[in-house]
Amino acid sequence: MRRRKLGQHYLVDPEVIEEMVSAAEIRPSESVVEIGTGRGALTERLVGLGKSLEGYEVDSGNYQKTLAKVGKGRATLHLADAFEARPTFDVLVSSLPYSRSLDFVEWISQRKYDRAVVLLQEDFVDKLLSPPGSRDYRAVSAIAQISSSIMEIGRISRAAFDPPPRVNSLLLSVRPILSLSEPEIVRIKRLFSLRRREVSSVLAELKMKPEPRYGRRRVYSLSPQEVHGICG
Repeated sequence: MRRRKLGQHYLVDPEVIEEMVSAAEIRPSESVVEIGTGRGALTERLVGLGKSLEGYEVDSGNYQKTLAKVGKGRATLHLADAFEARPTFDVLVSSLPYSRSLDFVEWISQRKYDRAVVLLQEDFVDKLLSPPGSRDYRAVSAIAQISSSIMEIGRISRAAFDPPPRVNSLLLSVRPILSLSEPEIVRIKRLFSLRRREVSSVLAELKMKPEPRYGRRRVYSLSPQEVHGICG
């Protein structure tokens, strides 16, 4: 029951794992973090590529399976939530539970790192990359586009997972542009909670600084840069 709640679909395709490792281009001097080690298939492949590897898993059964597969001393595994632990790292490689996708975007937008290679649900990625004015342009779109450069590496079939999810996934390369603060993220989310309203009335209601230059434009028409200018 808990695994279904977490959206656990375990990556099992060795070709996809190799594609992720290749895209990460991990150097021996770099620290690596994996969020959601699952049963350890990706973790096992990441061992020894960088100077250190930390893996985070919230399911105790999966944690034990990964520990048995990887062995003590070859990686530092944590039975903990990485989003609460806030580790430091150069490279992140992860096949994330779908249920944690939004948490991931807000978390990575606050981190200082070099690059990340992640698997996310395709329809969620569509929201991340939606342009201003589109139906799916939301707070998470602005947060992602303000903080990160996101490039699609390729579509991953549902057959690469056990059990197969109902949707396809996309493999992404993520690189930081700037780090957002928690208060900035809160302000962006508050702004987009009234996304169909005029900017002037929303700012007045939220007691934020007036921005007359936006005239009668709606919140959902603002570019990520304009959103950051208001909420930064």
